[in-house]
Amino acid sequence: MIAAPDLARLAAVGGRHQVVSDQQACRLLAGVLDAVRPRRVLLLPPDFTRCHSGVGPLTTFIKGYLSGAQVDILPALGTHAPMSRHQIALMFPGLEPADVLVHDWRRDPVRLGVVPAQFVRQVSGGRLDYEIEIAVNRRVVEGGYDLILSLGQVVPHEVAGMANGAKNLFVGVGGADIINKTHFLGAVCGLEQAMGRAATPVRAVFDYAAAQFCRDLPICYALTVRQRLADGDLVTRGLFVGNDAQTFGQAVALSQEVNLDLLPEPLPNVVVWLDPEEYHSTWLGNKAVYRTRLALADGGRLLVLAPGVARFGEDPTIDALIRRHGYRGTPATLAAVESDLELAANLSAAAHLIHGSSEGRFEITYAPGGLSRAEVESVGYGYGDLATLSARYDPRRLRDGLNRLDDGEEVFFIANPALGLWALAQTFDSTPV
Repeated sequence: MIAAPDLARLAAVGGRHQVVSDQQACRLLAGVLDAVRPRRVLLLPPDFTRCHSGVGPLTTFIKGYLSGAQVDILPALGTHAPMSRHQIALMFPGLEPADVLVHDWRRDPVRLGVVPAQFVRQVSGGRLDYEIEIAVNRRVVEGGYDLILSLGQVVPHEVAGMANGAKNLFVGVGGADIINKTHFLGAVCGLEQAMGRAATPVRAVFDYAAAQFCRDLPICYALTVRQRLADGDLVTRGLFVGNDAQTFGQAVALSQEVNLDLLPEPLPNVVVWLDPEEYHSTWLGNKAVYRTRLALADGGRLLVLAPGVARFGEDPTIDALIRRHGYRGTPATLAAVESDLELAANLSAAAHLIHGSSEGRFEITYAPGGLSRAEVESVGYGYGDLATLSARYDPRRLRDGLNRLDDGEEVFFIANPALGLWALAQTFDSTPV
């Protein structure tokens, strides 16, 4: 088995104005694999909800490059639904559904240890006082791999502050307790204070767990940084490979440069498009809320055009809890946690309800393709007719950023909320931390 120190700072390429092609990324990864020479490999790429990460083709390349080794592929589903045949074909060209394993967050994990309540109390500023059980998919622990390569994109995130790194391990292929309690920790501490920042309470829990329980596991991270250009094209600005803090820190710093859209004034009118290939639930689609709330004006309007959204949760239990309690804001959700034992046992759902509320500060209107007016309004959102609103705010004609319609109305359009964070410049110092 490869010792973890051998996997530190293996490769790094990138910059604000650099474009890393798939060919260049594959050559870099080939050099890493040649140096490590693994015989049994577990790949942990993201699932289809992060298809824009750029690591789908890299996953396929690694599988083919290591043709003489055993290579297992376990997408980091977290609580999401398993990938369909169609999604596998789109994201991992050349792979068969049989090549892609499924993580069951409720049944598959095995226990590694516990983050003590004292630590959680410390990082939460006394807001929470519970221990967190650290558990990951049994393949990570019992699979006998000499390389566990976690691939994914570093981008602003509502729970961890910045996505990926150990989050891909502990949430992506983690167990119910760490998923529930870290999401709730992030929500209670406030996503406004976390998003786009590297040092957050949730990241501190991940770092603690990695240092305490994963030192002997051959885990390495391949981290992309991606940017959407003005013409809509996506480019890779960086690829960083290693298992040390510096590798993750480099990726974070570059993402903060290219994925934060810092604005001089609040936005009164925002329209977000959710691609129907990618977004089928408000659990996923509420990136439209998370990623814009730091930019929206008090009393402003957020319109979400969501032709593929036909449910609230990815998981039947969580879907039922969202329908039961709705997006009513932090006080109402915390009260519901106290009174509803099922919600208290599914704290990630409670966190999602907090994250998906405007806290009464701005209006949220959903125009979904598969939910009725009664369903949308029952969870606290305004309802919009998709056909009517898509004709007025045509996503094929609007461009990212400020648009002026023929009648003079101004709207700020976002074609994919997963690719960045929109916030007031005054929210961040010159160098976000």
